[in-house]
Amino acid sequence: MNLARSLGSIGGLTLISRVLALVRDSLQATFVGAGFASDAFLVAFRLPNMFRALFAEGAFSAAFIPMFNKKVAEGDGLPAGLAFAERALSVLFPIVVAFTVLLIVAAWPVTWLLSGGFNDPTPAQFDFAVMLSRITLPYLALISLVSLLGGILNSLDRFWVNAAAPILLNVAMVVGLWFFHGPDPYATARVQAIAVTVGGALQLAWLMWACRSAGVSLKLRRPRIDDDVRRLLKLIGPAALGAGAVQVNLLVSTAMAGALLDPGAISYIYYADRLNQLPLGLIGIGLGTILLPTVSRLLSRGEDAAAMETQNRGIELALFLTLPATVAFLVAAEPIIRGLFEHGAFTAIDTTRSAWALAAFSVGLPSYVLVKVLTPGFYARADTKTPVRFATISVAVNLVLNLALIPLIGHVGPPLATAIASTVNVVMLYRTLARREHFHADARLLRRLPRFLVAAVLMGAALYGGEALLDPYLTATFWIRVAALAVLVSAGAAVYGIACFVTGAYRVADLKALVRRRSQT
Repeated sequence: MNLARSLGSIGGLTLISRVLALVRDSLQATFVGAGFASDAFLVAFRLPNMFRALFAEGAFSAAFIPMFNKKVAEGDGLPAGLAFAERALSVLFPIVVAFTVLLIVAAWPVTWLLSGGFNDPTPAQFDFAVMLSRITLPYLALISLVSLLGGILNSLDRFWVNAAAPILLNVAMVVGLWFFHGPDPYATARVQAIAVTVGGALQLAWLMWACRSAGVSLKLRRPRIDDDVRRLLKLIGPAALGAGAVQVNLLVSTAMAGALLDPGAISYIYYADRLNQLPLGLIGIGLGTILLPTVSRLLSRGEDAAAMETQNRGIELALFLTLPATVAFLVAAEPIIRGLFEHGAFTAIDTTRSAWALAAFSVGLPSYVLVKVLTPGFYARADTKTPVRFATISVAVNLVLNLALIPLIGHVGPPLATAIASTVNVVMLYRTLARREHFHADARLLRRLPRFLVAAVLMGAALYGGEALLDPYLTATFWIRVAALAVLVSAGAAVYGIACFVTGAYRVADLKALVRRRSQT
């Protein structure tokens, strides 16, 4: 499999989704701002969003895809895999529905836990936050079913279908904000919450249609826990923490920011995280989606060397794309946020504070992506316990660092704690794979990584020198801001590309080989 081509397919759709997400966040900044109404919605959105990351992009796929592929390889092909999927659906569906109903009933304590109780809210404000949570919680059941159907399609190498699903959530939220925003931030936040659940229903409808088009039709049967389903359930829990350490850390950071900091802190962290999630979604999630079924398929055939080569190229591609984003967010966080969000209810002070949070998040950007690239090396071998052990350590590190850093640097503490904790997680994952001889960095990877870093630093120097020229245009009218940001991003990409060739990170021969492979496919 050509990783670059597959990532390009998924990355293109993910880019559309993330651009729509930026439009959504820009509209949210305009109509809701960074006050309590914004914080309340973001807390209500945190659990469904975390559930999506854990299950749609992590735990369920990590547990289900290797088992599905094994059934297809060892049984009578696709029908054996689909029979297993039906058994899994019959058990998981009632569990997920019951869990969702339980959370809706318990929305008051759930909201308190997610927000840390906020920081001295009025009873009416907290009741409003609880109401938003009840509106968004049905998304959990919807996205769980999306995860099952998406896992099947990923196993059939139809990656693009699942990658396109999040577009529908963002479309629903953009439509809600643009056409149905209320007269005040609170009314608009309620519209946002409704749009989340509507978006989940649209995603499920899309995946059901795509499965039928692929000849996949699942029937809901009477629940029966056999050995395969029991094994799946045992794998899902550990995989949730193993794949979702970043999300758990963000959950901890959100709760502590809500409890210890003034209103607006959750929003500053959110806007920063949304930009930080852009390269993570384009690169990390895309590569993780491709690598898990690919590596598990290679290992099931006994092609261990090919699996290791695939992981090396995955890490190489991840860092080639992630290092420039990291440097860009460190150097140009404030102009980027100013151009995207500073209008309407979002002030210049909000820009500065969100930029500090983004710079702190970006320190851990390579590690956020590498977690997605390294964990398939465990999941493809049906080992979900080791990543969960490391994730637990990572969460503990994050908690301790939050307590230490928040009194010192305020709302910048949670993002920095998350970045450091994620880096600790990556170090443990990498060292364990290497010790088990399941992975070692090859000569090509070791040769290119320092050159990628030099190229990224050169790009950062160019951005630092050029951002002052564009800054006056970043608070102008919409299209002028878009044009200024486009120039900033394009110039940075051009400098990085040239620097990669100058430093030898990539050579002309590599480009010719890539073109030749594309022409042959």
